[in-house]
Parts: sequence; structure tokens; C-alpha cells
Amino acid sequence: MCDHHLNTSRLDLAAPRLDRRGFLRSTGAMTLTMAAAGGLGAGRALASDALTSTHGTGFCNLNLFLAHADQLAQEDGLEIQFVNTPTFAEQVTFLGIGQVDVGLMPYTSFMALYDAGAPVTIVAGGGIEGCGIVSQPGLDSAEKLKGKTLGTFQLDTLEVMPYDWLKAKGVPFSDVNVRYMGNTPEAVEAFKAGALDWICTIEPYVTSLIKDVPGAHLLSDGKDIYGAGYTDCVLACRTNLITEKPAALKALIKGMMKAQAAAEADPDTALEKLVGTYYKTSMENAQFAKFKQPAVVDARNQTDFILERVDSVIEMGYIKKKPGRDAIDWTLLEEVIAENADLYGSLKLKSA
Repeated sequence: MCDHHLNTSRLDLAAPRLDRRGFLRSTGAMTLTMAAAGGLGAGRALASDALTSTHGTGFCNLNLFLAHADQLAQEDGLEIQFVNTPTFAEQVTFLGIGQVDVGLMPYTSFMALYDAGAPVTIVAGGGIEGCGIVSQPGLDSAEKLKGKTLGTFQLDTLEVMPYDWLKAKGVPFSDVNVRYMGNTPEAVEAFKAGALDWICTIEPYVTSLIKDVPGAHLLSDGKDIYGAGYTDCVLACRTNLITEKPAALKALIKGMMKAQAAAEADPDTALEKLVGTYYKTSMENAQFAKFKQPAVVDARNQTDFILERVDSVIEMGYIKKKPGRDAIDWTLLEEVIAENADLYGSLKLKSA
């Protein structure tokens, strides 16, 4: 996911901390304190032809990572800059309070920001599929997970997916213990050390765990409950940028489209630029995992899926109402497609 980011408290479905607004307020206060202390000062002294983005970890970020590594938007006058955040909570909140311009994040996290009144809009796609539920040896069924500890990230697709999977198996989410992790590498290492009984994570880490933990079970790859091609992450921006900096957003989307074309044509070269710096895994695992979570810029065919998945987020107590169709604006994406027919035509994965 996007960086699926240490909160070690158990999930209590009745607890008031599930009020997402309270979560955003507390995290936002911490973020603003950091900014006042100068922690973000350098990051905000940006040129007008730059966009800042949060930094994730999953393969859904591949197009954004490669566009950043090669500065693929530079020929259109845009510099892509990353702002690193210690936790997933801050990654989400940075976009919500305007500390960054754009962010590639789980659509569930976007929903919470939108529900809380943050001026944010989905403008392009991130990645599809690539989420996996992995359990320790011997824990090969939903029933065996009762009372066991799940490692995940609050208000993430990686929390909603176990919720949906258990629900489909007739096991209440309240029957398991939940430990919220700080970031993906931390969660992966905790699972390898036996501190977690099961985990929901993303590629390339799903592949890494199955290969590196003898006897580990892949309980779900998401396709059994969501179908093939389900989306995980989306590219969201501060809504005002759509009218105030449309050229910059289009340059970013085009740069990500260039990255997708390059990665589809020569995946090994793309991975050589990213593994180690952006992905903390082996080249072997990355090569095997890349095809399990393709990064796809044109997510227009995922509109209904994104909006329909809100039901589980409401059931979990994170938001009160479904976002409307106005939460998604493909206008700039469609302009980039129309203006770059050859580039778009070269993409293997797209909506049309």
C-alpha cells in the first residue's frame, strides 16, 4: 500500500477512539507541532513548479517512485519531491492538513479524510491487487485465527481486507486481537520473529513472507473476495490544485504514465532503480512479486469498486456516510490521455 504504516493497542469496536475525526485531530496536532518546530520547514520552501508527495512502500507506488527516481515530469516543468513521514497515520494526515500536495494512499484512508471534511480529491490510480493475508504455520483457517494477533494498519485497505475476509468466513472481527504497526518493514519483521500470528500486507512483502517463513500460509490474495483487478491505492490531491495547478498535476500524472510504460516494457531495469532505495527487499523477491501488484495510472474502471467498498468502512465505525461521486475527478487524467495518445496506447494495463 502505499506505506502501510507503532500503535500497539487492540482494536475495540466499541471504543470511542474509532472516531476518525478524533484520530485525525490528534495526529494533525502532532504534525503541526513538528512543523512549528521546524521539522518541515525545508520541505515547504518549494518552487512553484514542484509538487510534494508522501512516501509509501508498496508496489502500488511503483509509478510514483520511478517518476521520482528519473524525474519523468521534468520535461513538462515539474519536480516531484517526497516528504517522509514516521508513521502511516502522519502520511495520511499530511495530505489532509495540507503539508503535502498529493499522496498515493489506500482508498479507505482517503474516504476518512473526505468524510472528515478535508478538501481532497482522487485524480488517478495507484495499484491493483497485491494485498495478501499471510498466517503462521498451522493457522490455515479463519476459525484457527480466533484469539490470535493480526498485524495491520488502522483505516487501511490492509485492515478492511481481513475484516471482509473474516466476515465472509463467518468469524467476527472482534474475535481476533489487532496490533497496529508503524510501517510495513516493521510489520514484516515482527511476523518473521513470531510476534504476529497473521498479517495483511502488500507486495513485495507478501512474496517475501511466503518464501522466507517455512510453512507460512497465504490465506487470501484478495481476489477470492473482491475479484480480479481490485484496486488498493489511489492518487489523491488537495482539491484546490485541480484549478490552481492543473498543469503540474497533469505533468505528474503523465510522468507516472511514462513510468508505467517503462516498467511494463522493461521491469528488471525499473526494479534495479527502485530495490534497495525504495523497496527494502531482495531483487529476486521483487521480480517475482511485481506482477502480483501492477501499478496502473488509469483507474477509471475502478470508480464503482472504490465507492462501494465504503460499506465495510462504515461498519467498522470509521466514517458516517458514503462519499459521493464528486470525491473522484478523472478530468485531468482524461486530458493527459487525450493529449498523449501514443503513450497511453503503449500501456498494457488501463481502463480503455
